Amino acid sequence: MATEAELNTAHREITNLMSRFSRGIDLRDWDMYRSVFTDEIEIDYTSYRAGNGGIFRAEDWVQRGRMLFPGLTASQHFLSNLHITVEGDRGTVISYVRAEHVLPNTAGDAMFTIGGYYTDSVVHSDGEWKICKKQLTVLWNSGNPAVLTMARERAAALLADA
Repeated sequence: MATEAELNTAHREITNLMSRFSRGIDLRDWDMYRSVFTDEIEIDYTSYRAGNGGIFRAEDWVQRGRMLFPGLTASQHFLSNLHITVEGDRGTVISYVRAEHVLPNTAGDAMFTIGGYYTDSVVHSDGEWKICKKQLTVLWNSGNPAVLTMARERAAALLADA
């Protein structure tokens, strides 16, 4: 059984992991974003979009982010109310998420917001915690969902020009 000090260290490191997840994607720091995942990651975002789930190589999952987020003017993933449980080298994190996606456009509102929670499975390996499974449960959204479609198109054009 882990000591209180070991659990406190694990909680602090896992909280930092979740912060790096949000910062990596919002700052478009793809190395940071990749660093939060195990080599394979199980993704379940089907509550947002049917069929948006499966097992991915981490590099492929990061590439999916690169094909969307650079097309936005900005994004902010706010995580709060982290509930962390740890048993040995495995843990679970449930956190509220509010994800803001911004792209001024002529087709409507410049923002699309998703609210809900993440359920993450984490594992401690090679001296650090990483996410091995990520599930998004969407409870609500507001704004213009076309922002994400326009961002994908814009990101594709930016990648083609690079």
